Amino acid sequence: MKTETFLREEILPGGGHLSFVLKRGQILRMTDIDGGANVSLLMLNPHHKSERLNLPDTLKGQHTARLTAGHCFYSDMGRVLAGIIADTSGWHDPFGGVLNAQEVAEKYGQGRYQERRNGFYRNGTDNLLVEMGKWDLNLEDLLMVVNFFSKVTVDDNGQFSFHSGHSQPGSYIELFAPMDTLVVMTALQHPMDPSREYAPRPVQLSWRQAEDQDAAINALRTRPENERALINTQLFAL
Repeated sequence: MKTETFLREEILPGGGHLSFVLKRGQILRMTDIDGGANVSLLMLNPHHKSERLNLPDTLKGQHTARLTAGHCFYSDMGRVLAGIIADTSGWHDPFGGVLNAQEVAEKYGQGRYQERRNGFYRNGTDNLLVEMGKWDLNLEDLLMVVNFFSKVTVDDNGQFSFHSGHSQPGSYIELFAPMDTLVVMTALQHPMDPSREYAPRPVQLSWRQAEDQDAAINALRTRPENERALINTQLFAL
């Protein structure tokens, strides 16, 4: 039986942000430690950063309004930046985006550094931009994000509904990278979360090397569009 090599593990605290390259053949597991977490995440090709996650194509190509196991994340070049190979949460939101500083202040009140020090109220826009700046990326590169661990449904009239308490303690999702992928993330509450208390939850992150990469790729061959995107990805690697 093939085994997988554990690489590293860390905690992303509530309100924290992080960026890294998930290398080809690696698996990232994100675990909601306490329940009710939300991770806003974007993806790009680290070698050609003009190639980035295209959420409209991701959703249209897979005929879905939610993301879960078996779904791929398409780039704007028709390749697979990453795919979900395991998911105990069952629903992740591609619509909600992130809040900026003004929106956070309007929702949660003033939470300035001067009074709260390291507990000051952070916002998704600035957190992502801090990490993006480390990779020579700017505001014009900030596109749509996926909100992992959050469930937002859409009714027949196009009305969004946020489902509180969706993610339970210990819920996890695993992303497999069939190509090198730059991941930028922040752990903040979903913009549609009705709670008026600023209380972002931590997430555990762990990395491992997939020894059976064929099995991981096969878990993403859930529809013809994914198969074509995976072939494009393999050709790019060659």
